Amino acid sequence: MHISEGVLSAPVILGGWALAASGVALGLRKLDYEHIMGVAIISAAFFVASLIHVPIGPASVHLVLNGLMGAILGPAAFPAILVALLLQAMLFQYGGLAILGVNTFNMAMPAVLCFFLFRPWLRRGGAWRSSGAFLCGFLAVLLSGMLTAGSLALSGEAFRVTAQVILAAHLPVMVIEGILTLLAVGFLAKARPEMLDQSLGK
Repeated sequence: MHISEGVLSAPVILGGWALAASGVALGLRKLDYEHIMGVAIISAAFFVASLIHVPIGPASVHLVLNGLMGAILGPAAFPAILVALLLQAMLFQYGGLAILGVNTFNMAMPAVLCFFLFRPWLRRGGAWRSSGAFLCGFLAVLLSGMLTAGSLALSGEAFRVTAQVILAAHLPVMVIEGILTLLAVGFLAKARPEMLDQSLGK
């Protein structure tokens, strides 16, 4: 779901940087030293999952895992996603440095939003937790696709068709991400419940 360099207009790029900076600042305030290792592990998983992608015009389709990051990290998903995208841009030229702010916001904001929407469900356990985890994974990708499409559409009429194709191409990814997030959260709830407790405020 990376947007390539040289595609977006300057106002969209600047707006993306402003929004991403605000999100990262919030995430860093919520992140304490004891949980940095856990954030690094989840950020690494996001980094690896995003390496396998299928190009579609100026963007690409791949596993995102931002819903899982939101469920586990909460607001700390912003700096975690920023670091992963920065490394991808520097090492593999995915996306780019100039539009790092837009790509970060498009992936991190849905993750954090889903965290706040479904945190009560994730706290309750059982079927509520499973439903909340699936919706985190599903909706985070849906919202990221919408934000990516919107970023392209705002940059020119020529990108509107591409924006629609990108959103449609991510429909199967949404279901896959929902299932993966459900399974991962269920596993962590049994094997490493402290990783969920730190973000859910238990």
